[in-house]
Amino acid sequence: MRRSGGRPAAFFDLDKTIIAKSSALAFSKSFYAGGLINRRSVLRSAYAQFVFAVGGADHDQMEKMRAYLSEMVTGWNVDTVREIVSDTLHNIVDPMVYDEAVSLIEDHQLAGRDVIIVSASGAEMVEPIGELLGVDAVIATRLAIEDGRYTGKIDYYAYGENKASAIEELAELRGYDLSRSFAYSDSITDVHMLEVVGHPHAVNPDKELRRIAKERGWPVLLFDRPVALRARVRLPENRGALAALAAGTAVVVGSAIYLGARRRLERA
Repeated sequence: MRRSGGRPAAFFDLDKTIIAKSSALAFSKSFYAGGLINRRSVLRSAYAQFVFAVGGADHDQMEKMRAYLSEMVTGWNVDTVREIVSDTLHNIVDPMVYDEAVSLIEDHQLAGRDVIIVSASGAEMVEPIGELLGVDAVIATRLAIEDGRYTGKIDYYAYGENKASAIEELAELRGYDLSRSFAYSDSITDVHMLEVVGHPHAVNPDKELRRIAKERGWPVLLFDRPVALRARVRLPENRGALAALAAGTAVVVGSAIYLGARRRLERA
């Protein structure tokens, strides 16, 4: 944990922390409608989404998901993916953003802290979501591209210890004091990300993360109120604005419990 004398920041995982589903799988129906995948892939993605929602995802499951998604996107046209994401972003994101997460993001912003989303999902999906939420930066997985198409390889995988390293690099670049910073995640696979800040929080934690949070005295937050994002923040209505969001660039590499978290946040 680095103390730089700088200002604190807040780092949020995306899936099951800010949104109630896996962002990487949420667009499967849209990709099917756009002709990128077949019905079997849609059903497979729906099953993976169900498993993810019910039990979270441990290291082996995340590796299987990474391999599956890498294989699935091989050969896809990058511009087509961005266009599909921009066209369907409202319908995908609106019903599954946690009201509590949006409130925490707003609180951090009002306190003058930068907010950064750190997600293992692809940047093409994470960046426009980050833009809609008004965050300051996004750390996400970068897929290799050649001649305008995905090769199936991964240039950078924002997962596990890589998340922690990226946070440390961004803190060095921007002068964040990690000892005074905040982090939020649901998964045991993000324990390294939580360890590098002074104020880690387990959000809707899986079994292993809940155990570690209890052992270390980390606050456990329960988010259970998915809302429409357009009901919480002002969103651009025209397709051109959404397309611009989708082409953005990433940087670097229950209620009582929630109110208690806000009080701790205000005292920091």
